[in-house]
Amino acid sequence: MHPRDQTIFALSSGRPPSAIAIVRVSGAESSQVLTRLAGTLPKPRLAHRVLLRDATGQAIDDAVVLWFPGPASATGEDVAEFHVHGGRAVLAALFAAISDNQNVRAADPGEFTRRAFENGKLDLTEAEGLDDLIHADTDRQRRQALRQLQGLLGERARDWRGRIIESSALIEAGIDFSDEGDVSAELLAPARVKIKALHDEIAKVLAAQGQAERLRDGLVVAIAGPPNVGKSTLINQLARREVAIVSPHAGTTRDVIEVQLDLDGYPVTVIDTAGIRETDDPVEQEGVRRARARAADADLVLWLADADRSEEGRPAGTAPVWTVRNKIDLGQESLQESLRETLQEISHAALRPKANKAIGPDPRATMFAISARRGEGLPELIAALVEFAAEFFGTSEGALVTRARQRDLLSQAAESLERSLGLLSEGEELAAEELRAAAYALGRLLGRVDVEDVLGAIFQKFCIGK
Repeated sequence: MHPRDQTIFALSSGRPPSAIAIVRVSGAESSQVLTRLAGTLPKPRLAHRVLLRDATGQAIDDAVVLWFPGPASATGEDVAEFHVHGGRAVLAALFAAISDNQNVRAADPGEFTRRAFENGKLDLTEAEGLDDLIHADTDRQRRQALRQLQGLLGERARDWRGRIIESSALIEAGIDFSDEGDVSAELLAPARVKIKALHDEIAKVLAAQGQAERLRDGLVVAIAGPPNVGKSTLINQLARREVAIVSPHAGTTRDVIEVQLDLDGYPVTVIDTAGIRETDDPVEQEGVRRARARAADADLVLWLADADRSEEGRPAGTAPVWTVRNKIDLGQESLQESLRETLQEISHAALRPKANKAIGPDPRATMFAISARRGEGLPELIAALVEFAAEFFGTSEGALVTRARQRDLLSQAAESLERSLGLLSEGEELAAEELRAAAYALGRLLGRVDVEDVLGAIFQKFCIGK
């Protein structure tokens, strides 16, 4: 039997041990599995309490079971659910009893969702939204993923595809009546209007997305600077736990340390890099190399320096660089001097000619004075990071496009529509072919045509049981 025709099962709740665990079974043998273990097939979609038993009659657990006959189920197939106590021994016994049934096997990652997709219960954009929802770490990521799961992009794409087919029908009818000039012109005129409106709608969606795709991956902030200026202390303060070793000895951090933060719902990855300096230690040299590389790839760099105001090794990449003066707690006189110099630099920066507006505040005028050890100045730094993230991600509340795959296919559709408009006056056959290309791109977006090459890459990232 082909693997897609076999019945699958998996734990669909959290890792054991837990108070309750949910085991889901999907496929043609689901009713047989449920009847053998529960002794009965309960009424559809009604919870039923039973004592589960294996093939030898040995009791497994006092459980609640549910029966969802297809196609009115999550996967479109017959589905059974076992709600049992979440101990490892209980689950092991239940898995063994389910496996004893013929043509029943453990599910692969994402196989439940893939079957739902293949049975028309959701399109590919909704499946991607489910994947994003599972992996969402912040509230803003959750809200964006939920919009995808609710099918907002898929609904628009289906509407666009239907209207493309209508326009194509008008053009092809015009081809059939090409020998009757008036009839052909009467058909092409409304087709041109429809195509122009479609192109403008898709182009508007593409133009409005901004950095919506980046919200899935998050903002990357690198903390860089000379050795022993408090980089590890700062990342520990931001993380509110000890994730990096703090030592008075230079060169303690020799690798890149990452921590995931939730700043007002924005996902931020903060990187603590090795102190940037010249060294003969080959291990520390590698740490410095990695530090420079990560700082170059970051979206924002916090250049940390202490009272000596060292600028040696300061990165010169395209990302904004904020200067953060640390250790202001070394004395009131040091604090006043640091603040005075900061104000002077901001004043001088304001007098310089303005460059093109970048994301976030002007990096030349963005300076902070903090004490990473005592937490002074950190609220202001964190507030600035939240503001930077808000501008970086832009408004994503109405975002429809959240993945590069989606943007590429919508761009292909828009380009084909634009070419179709240009070809209408040259030849209806060429315009009709471009319309077919646009409809094909939207079909790939929904996962309804020629997407076998991307399905594995998408569903293998799901957890088992989804």
